[in-house]
Amino acid sequence: MVSTLRPKAGPPRSYRFPEFQDQKLPNGIRLVTAPVAKLPVATVLVIVDAGSANDPPGKEGVAALTAGALLEGGAELDGAAVAERFEQLGTSVESGADWDSAFVKITTLTDRLEEAVTLLGETISSAEFPEREVERLRAERLAEILQLETEPRGLADEKFAEFLYPSDSRYSKPDEGSTESVSALSRGDVTEFYRSRYRTGATTVVVAGDISTDRARDLIARTFERWPKGAPARPHVSATPRSSRRTLHIVNKIDAPQSELRVGHIGLQRKHPDFFPTVVMNAVLGGLFGSRINLNLREEHGYTYGASSYFDWRRSPGPFVVSTAVQSEVTGPALREILHEIDRIRRERISDGELSLARDYLSGVFPIRYETTAAIASALASLVVYELPADYYDSYRSNINAVSIENVLTAARTHLHPGELQTTVVGDARLIRQAVGELELGDVQVHGG
Repeated sequence: MVSTLRPKAGPPRSYRFPEFQDQKLPNGIRLVTAPVAKLPVATVLVIVDAGSANDPPGKEGVAALTAGALLEGGAELDGAAVAERFEQLGTSVESGADWDSAFVKITTLTDRLEEAVTLLGETISSAEFPEREVERLRAERLAEILQLETEPRGLADEKFAEFLYPSDSRYSKPDEGSTESVSALSRGDVTEFYRSRYRTGATTVVVAGDISTDRARDLIARTFERWPKGAPARPHVSATPRSSRRTLHIVNKIDAPQSELRVGHIGLQRKHPDFFPTVVMNAVLGGLFGSRINLNLREEHGYTYGASSYFDWRRSPGPFVVSTAVQSEVTGPALREILHEIDRIRRERISDGELSLARDYLSGVFPIRYETTAAIASALASLVVYELPADYYDSYRSNINAVSIENVLTAARTHLHPGELQTTVVGDARLIRQAVGELELGDVQVHGG
């Protein structure tokens, strides 16, 4: 007879992040190397302090456009030829930018690494940003913006940030720019941004995979010998709230059958000392499928297919957001339940079971995230960008498991601010205004026709 009893889970295996070395090359570039010899594969990740937070006022989106155009051709090869050469080497390559950094990443077989890195260095060191390619990428971004403005989910995210931060904060505008700012960008803007930000003192190269530290150092030093020297200043990003009082913004979408909801306030910077208690607290509140907000709105009331909350971790304080979509007729009740769950986690201690679920998930899934050379390289890049301690990954699980019920309650009471909640609803104002206006969410402002 076959037993139907499920085997009990054993204790979690110990985990150590791959050992790595951190050094400065003579020209000022920071080099982080993690030799991992499991497979004959290596990833090289170039990180530059040239993220969207560095966009000059009025030129929002130039960081993303510059990063996207890095691989579009240089002095000797055009973009198509560059792509073909990487493909012939069996090398994946991508570039882009987020709020805090720009990046170029390649992953290739070790026996092709030197050729691939040389090609990478030649391409981004001699980038010429052809007018035709810059215009193509700019047009693609404008098309994406147009699509976002017709899609309630993207529009809700964009408008929430706009209403959360003051207009002079870079965080109040999309990281890849708005229609107005992107339309005004030129090849000259891209070239100027590249020349001012892409310098040795702002650059870190991460190498992870089947390569020794000595070989990586020689290869990167040779490849980036033409990289301009210097360390550009990092601009300050204002992260003060647009309003310290509750406000409800309705973005009117006539005849919309659903409402996109965003509720939150300005959160914490990535280096905040309460990072771990806040991560666990948010996991209980809305960070997991079995979290309070999702179980309430989805399982108990059937208002939505899914609801979640998150802290958007950046160098400067990013937003704390509760996000979901519901049918128009239950917009008011859904918002009421979100407010209830925020109040509840601040008012009373979570249960032992909730704490165990959150900690077990966060610590259990952690090692799975770093099984490839690309994932290891990205993890090391985060250490650099956010100035985290060298033992961050080795101590991650013990820090998560050290969070107590009392720590969660303190984090909720300290870092969730019901009186400052900003609410954005993208939906049909005719159907939802009366119901949401009864919830005491602050002044009601309706935007759009």
